[in-house]
Amino acid sequence: MRIRIVDAFTDHPFAGNPAGVMLLDAFPDDTRLQRIALEVNHAETAFTHPLPKGGNADWALRWFTPAAEVAMCGHATLATAHVLHTTGAHTGPVRFATLSGVLIATPREDGSITLDFPTAPLTRVEPPAGLTEALGAEPLTAFDTGPNINDLLIEVADEKTVLGLSPDLKALAAHSERGIIVTARADNPADGYDFVSRCFFPRIGIDEDPVTGSAHTALAPYWSERLGRNDLTGLQASARSGLVRTELRGDRTLLTGRAITTIDGELLV
Repeated sequence: MRIRIVDAFTDHPFAGNPAGVMLLDAFPDDTRLQRIALEVNHAETAFTHPLPKGGNADWALRWFTPAAEVAMCGHATLATAHVLHTTGAHTGPVRFATLSGVLIATPREDGSITLDFPTAPLTRVEPPAGLTEALGAEPLTAFDTGPNINDLLIEVADEKTVLGLSPDLKALAAHSERGIIVTARADNPADGYDFVSRCFFPRIGIDEDPVTGSAHTALAPYWSERLGRNDLTGLQASARSGLVRTELRGDRTLLTGRAITTIDGELLV
């Protein structure tokens, strides 16, 4: 079986978020999918296979971290769409049947790809006891992000605070179903982004995710309300870093980025 490693939400190699991508005829059993994802050992490995024509989706798509299957993943969806389009396996918009419903990826003339994802419903909550100590920063606000991503969204004082975080990951794992999104307004929007974020998912085997598309389905409505604009750009300030362009459309959020294949090989076992 052929396997590719794709860097997503970047236009150059060794940046953005790497994902494994496998195009299959059908899904093998879940144990095998999980073992492959553990062997790839990136934040997510995407598995996809074509569906019969005439339905409401073109390809079935699942995502696995090294430790668990997840209900939504933006960067691995972008990576999968990139592989389908660059190999000729699919042309034009592609509809993926996923645990989060049908997700659409549309190639653009400039070479980027736009994902159509459900907007995360935000519910204000009290920061959990012990979160400040685990995070190493004082939360200004805290929001539950709903069932698709199951994260806790935290705003902190400023961009410098986000960049300087060094959380207690073991303690942090106790504070949400999937992970913690930490964000702040950009210090200088002239730098090309409106807000900054970092995402920590130790509970599902990812200490810090390089660029998290799904988190931007919560970041987009959060910052659109505060900044008064529906079109924004977010910088996820991990060591690899990446930009995600967002467009809020009510209950849908469009996420746009680029991707590049860095490894193309075969799974031999």
